[in-house]
Amino acid sequence: MAHKKAGGSTSLGRDSKSKRLGVKASSGQNVWPGVIIIRQRGTKFHPGKGVQRGKDDTLYATTKGKVHFLQKKAKKFDGKLVKRKFVSVE
Repeated sequence: MAHKKAGGSTSLGRDSKSKRLGVKASSGQNVWPGVIIIRQRGTKFHPGKGVQRGKDDTLYATTKGKVHFLQKKAKKFDGKLVKRKFVSVE
């Protein structure tokens, strides 16, 4: 008798869905309160004027205006200066 020996499961064939992270509103674009500007993991971009950070690190507008991206030197808790990317709505 021809038998197929125990056909076990494979460890391959799985993949997670993409999370659609990234910049959702470009520089100079008009936004209104509640519009998502950036979806991110961690704080690659920091909130500036007119922007707040959600609990999953999403940056969203709190005021109506145009989106601006800028780099500033910011102090870390140990006093070291580092360049940080900020997003603001003005």
